[in-house]
Amino acid sequence: MKQKEIKGMLTLSQLEEKIRTGEIETVIAAFPDLYGRLFGKRIAPDFFLEQVAKSGMHACNYLFTVDMEMNPVPGYRYANWNTGYGDFHCVPDMATLRRAAWLDRTALVICDIYDEHGDTLTPISPRTMLKKQVDAAAAMGFLPMGAAELEYYIFKDSYENARSKRYHDLTPFGSYIEDYHVLQGTREEPLNAAVRRHLAESGVPVEFSKGEWGPGQHELNTRYSDVLTMADNQLVYKQCFKEVADALGYSVTFMAKFDERLAGSSCHMHLSLWDAAGKKSMFAGNEKIGPVAGSDTFRWFLGGWIARAVEMMPFYAPTVNSYKRYQAGSWAPTALAWSYDNRTAGFRIVGSGESLRIESRIPGADINPYLGFAAALASGLDGIRNRIEPPPLFEGDMYSASSLPRVPATLRDAITALEGSSFAREAFGQDVIEHYLHFYKTEQRCYDQAVTDWERSRYFEQI
Repeated sequence: MKQKEIKGMLTLSQLEEKIRTGEIETVIAAFPDLYGRLFGKRIAPDFFLEQVAKSGMHACNYLFTVDMEMNPVPGYRYANWNTGYGDFHCVPDMATLRRAAWLDRTALVICDIYDEHGDTLTPISPRTMLKKQVDAAAAMGFLPMGAAELEYYIFKDSYENARSKRYHDLTPFGSYIEDYHVLQGTREEPLNAAVRRHLAESGVPVEFSKGEWGPGQHELNTRYSDVLTMADNQLVYKQCFKEVADALGYSVTFMAKFDERLAGSSCHMHLSLWDAAGKKSMFAGNEKIGPVAGSDTFRWFLGGWIARAVEMMPFYAPTVNSYKRYQAGSWAPTALAWSYDNRTAGFRIVGSGESLRIESRIPGADINPYLGFAAALASGLDGIRNRIEPPPLFEGDMYSASSLPRVPATLRDAITALEGSSFAREAFGQDVIEHYLHFYKTEQRCYDQAVTDWERSRYFEQI
């Protein structure tokens, strides 16, 4: 599907016309940070056309060194107090220009991040990291295509209410497991229908929404695309969902594990490789691999993705909370193995022929999609280059298979694996990996220093 055929996408001339007629009065130019949040500026339309569309804009480079609460974190070589926290250059990617239909008379464009002079893409930028792997795939004759199934919990509490209650005793939108449940889905339509409509009018084609395995838990899926577009769409998706929920007085969370008693929220990641023109699946083939008929490209990509999964784990599961999702019988995987159409598998093979693809069930809803797709692509392409064979197909319940290699149990374990990975440094660069190791270690340290409600309720009186 070409960009010009997608509803809500804009060319610069179309934007100019909508500005002239008053349909657009604000342009948001923004980029993903390390967490996958949208950061940028709201720009007056005339200034955007005269300056930003042609020459970009600047933002402070501390934005790639802050924690979740926006505190500058010491210890980064990229930017710090000694260097004075200078600027980087934000260059709009006009292929991402679109209406932000959920906002009043607003357009949105996603930027690439360059050094201050606008000459070199910033290697640590999540979008740069994915573009590097897309370019590597293109050099091998492949166009990576993908999709991501993103899950979330909806609450009747507003974000302001939830914050004032310290996120305790929130009222979920549902009161029972609602997987595929149409009645409960109807109750949640004030939010889900609005988001489906706004996304479709903002250049993000939607497939469907459905109830999931928790009370108030839902999933909304967008149409598959090339992986850079998919990551961009996921960025828009989350922003739209939070802002529409906020406007309606609700809240939505993409935490991987909101409550230990409930199912976690995943971001099942689908990938396949096509020829450069996007006309022919390079995974399709006649070689039998267990019950699957596929190509050598498919087999080696799968082998590489599985082989490098532990080393790449922080890019799929970036927070301390991410690892609390991996519980037996929870629909989240605990084993690093593959199978055909088996939802206990970390890697589930889906489809056949031209639709053959690999679904990784490892990523949670807290994933930064640029980093997740970049890690998956780097791993799979390495598998093709080195003809890495996947492990034997597993059939049955992987939760009860004690002999299989396991998903790392904690963020600390995942950081250790990434730190020891020469492959990660080869794929992304030494400086990039050191930057992200510091980022993930900061996340772990913040948790280690926190006193939790669990500790107070367990030890306050009884110790």
